[in-house]
Amino acid sequence: LEQLDHHQAGLRRAQGAPQPGLVVVELFQSQGCSSCPPAEANLNALAGRPGVLALSFGVTYWDQLGWKDTFAAPEYTERQWAYARRRGRDNVWTPQVYVNGRADLVGNDRAQFEQAVAQAEPSAGPAMHWEPGKLALGAGAAPASCEVWLVRYDPRTLQVAIGAGENGGRRLPQRNVVRQLVRLGRWDGAAHTYALPGPPQPGLATAALVQAGPGGEIVGAGRQDGPR
Repeated sequence: LEQLDHHQAGLRRAQGAPQPGLVVVELFQSQGCSSCPPAEANLNALAGRPGVLALSFGVTYWDQLGWKDTFAAPEYTERQWAYARRRGRDNVWTPQVYVNGRADLVGNDRAQFEQAVAQAEPSAGPAMHWEPGKLALGAGAAPASCEVWLVRYDPRTLQVAIGAGENGGRRLPQRNVVRQLVRLGRWDGAAHTYALPGPPQPGLATAALVQAGPGGEIVGAGRQDGPR
């Protein structure tokens, strides 16, 4: 009973204390792609901006072309493919940027990049409340049966030495590199609490995305205060 009361109190706090909305900017790139550093620099410039959640996903399909990306993972490549399938496309490419899971662009043009972010509406959300090892979502209107994703990323600027491939010999500054992506479950508009897995390493920042199905619009996003 005490645990139930605590759970219900957490949901009430989640419903009553909404966070400001975020514009979610996702870059799909590879350390082995010579066209990617300009888009990475544009994402880096946004990484500390209030109201923006900037995420850098390393994809794997460049790994056989001279340099294996040190941060790439198959689940990040699959996320980009989910966006492609949602749009009826039969290919993916780098660099590619999605803003709120809707508009997409190459991302190398700074003015175009900034304009896409400026025109995006911050996600309204369900309300999110973070507890140790848990994420509570409040009740709200769900456009569809949504997926809830946990994202952990490194907020530091990492100077990555590239030993081979198209960027061989360069040091690439990479910021907000995604290190963990986990599907927590579904959200259908009812208040719900999700158990969070532990981080793969210390010092990572934590965020959550509520998305209208695979490759769909991001309808909610929230960031946990401080690295976890």
